[in-house]
Amino acid sequence: MYTRKKRRPVAEINVVPYIDVMLVLLVIFMITTPIITQGVKVELPKSAAEPIEQMKDGKTPLVATVDEAGLYYFEKDGNQQGPFTASQLQVEVASWLSIEPGTQVIVKGDGRVDYNSVIRLINVLKQAGAPSVGLMTDNEV
Repeated sequence: MYTRKKRRPVAEINVVPYIDVMLVLLVIFMITTPIITQGVKVELPKSAAEPIEQMKDGKTPLVATVDEAGLYYFEKDGNQQGPFTASQLQVEVASWLSIEPGTQVIVKGDGRVDYNSVIRLINVLKQAGAPSVGLMTDNEV
């Protein structure tokens, strides 16, 4: 007499659809990442923006200021120094960033300063080695 062997179901997962989805996501991220990193985040002098949090290790941020006359100032741990020229400010910020790399740098610009002065300050800070530059604003009333 002929007995038939019982077949067991094969418990394999077909991973080909998962690979397809992964490759599509990879292409999407490769296209969108350069677009996101090209812009400069800008906040207006009056804004309802959320306050930034202190760094996790307790470091206070460096604050670079440009006043209405176009003079640059530098503040760290509540000690304000200045006025500086652009090259002097670049040397000061670079020396602080060499001591404490990864410190946040914030631009505090007078509301009456022209846009070009703020952009020049951001460029000076980037040349000094600032990993990222944020802009400080006042709360809306």
